[in-house]
Amino acid sequence: MEFFMKLPQNKKEFALFLGIVSLLSVNIIAPLITCFEMGFAMTTWGYTLRVIPFIWLCVILLVLCTHKPAQWLTSALVSNQDSFNAQIIINILCTVFMMSIFLTVLGTWIGTHQISLVPIQTFFYKWPRNFAISFFVECCIAQPFAHQVMKKIHLLQKDKAYAVMPESQQKCPLFYFFLLQKRADAEGSFCKAKVITPCLLFEKSKTKNFN
Repeated sequence: MEFFMKLPQNKKEFALFLGIVSLLSVNIIAPLITCFEMGFAMTTWGYTLRVIPFIWLCVILLVLCTHKPAQWLTSALVSNQDSFNAQIIINILCTVFMMSIFLTVLGTWIGTHQISLVPIQTFFYKWPRNFAISFFVECCIAQPFAHQVMKKIHLLQKDKAYAVMPESQQKCPLFYFFLLQKRADAEGSFCKAKVITPCLLFEKSKTKNFN
């Protein structure tokens, strides 16, 4: 059920989720990596803020390009029976692994305003540090915050659905999620979970378990 509550269910929610994660990541990861390169000072931080918009656009394009490959790699490493947290962590690991490879080079080019071989020559020295910083920020800050935003949105949608729902159907705790899946299917779902069992089947199984 966490897949329904904490992940985007349509294109609008996916855009919001992507915006939250990318903005948080760029505004934390880019200054940290730059400070490790040039020293921790306010001038370094101020310089980073001037190039962040360009890095953010690069991040958005890379997320869209690596989204499918990361999903494929994640599906090869986890199964549908694994927990929500396990699948999310592996997905973050795959996404950050791919993006950090490109951004270690592209980020340096954007920051220095020139294309050179320096980030390629020093790649294996800098990439492990960049990957570790990015993975920590994604796992502990950006993704958890975005998941909570999605959960709040879906809870509000559930309250609105219950407000117009007949009282007999409100007794079924899974009925809202069935409606949510129907809506997601119509708009183009981004959720990996299976269709929730309809209310009637849930009630039958619950009665059978109690008997």
